[in-house]
Amino acid sequence: MRLCPACGTAHADSGWRCASCGLTPTTADGITLLAPEITGGDGSDATYEHEALAVAEDAHFWFRARGRLIAWSINRHFPQATTLLDVGCGSGGVLAELQRRCPQLTLTGAEVLLEPLRYARRRMPDVELLQVDVRGLPFAREFDVVCAFDVLEHLDDDEHMLREMGNTVRPGGGLVVTVPQHPRLWSRVDDFSRHRRRYRRSELVARVERAGFVIQRVTSFVTLMLPAMMLSRIRDRGQERPFDPRAELQIGSFTNSVATLVTDVERYAIQAGVSWPAGGSLLLLAVKS
Repeated sequence: MRLCPACGTAHADSGWRCASCGLTPTTADGITLLAPEITGGDGSDATYEHEALAVAEDAHFWFRARGRLIAWSINRHFPQATTLLDVGCGSGGVLAELQRRCPQLTLTGAEVLLEPLRYARRRMPDVELLQVDVRGLPFAREFDVVCAFDVLEHLDDDEHMLREMGNTVRPGGGLVVTVPQHPRLWSRVDDFSRHRRRYRRSELVARVERAGFVIQRVTSFVTLMLPAMMLSRIRDRGQERPFDPRAELQIGSFTNSVATLVTDVERYAIQAGVSWPAGGSLLLLAVKS
């Protein structure tokens, strides 16, 4: 069911018109605005370079490795799913990967910021994109799978978000999340991104379980490159120069190619059943009880 963002009434109108209160949301560039008062954000998140992020999602090893791992995980663990909601979809990098690799899915993207949604619209003209307040998702038991990729760490109350996602997915449906791992890897990237936390595995598992999900699988990724990542973070802490948010997105082609091969090895191992114990990020899959 869809829920009116103004009065909470359930309805089935694909155009989001509410027969109860009369709300008819406006659109911009084919994107439905369900929380138009915060299309530019609420001031609590980073000022991202959305164009640079959109470019990096197509070329940078980390984004490509994450997208391929997520697509494989959904096909492997939720093969019967036909509908999926990506909460905090940004400029649509993961959605585009899912469109390529999971053609059986009808995809919906939800994001608070209008600017990255415009990039997502250019990539995917036929995917439903919604500008929403993700702290109050306008759905009830609507989707087979609900996802949040590197979103929870931005929220003061991540458990509330997980409960909202639990309300959005059908009983027996799937949850897929990725988050940054290890508090000791905190860096100026986290400061700039206004992350609230980096997660320990046990913390993430406990929060997901309290939200009413049963864990199916948890694994780290960006594991084989963890020593290099730790060294980079230690070196960065001593820097006094202003932080450049584009620096980690713009790496040399040789480094990117090597890192792509390394993360491919990690992914093949995960597909073979390995659950890595440590890494730069965590992937968790669960089922709504």
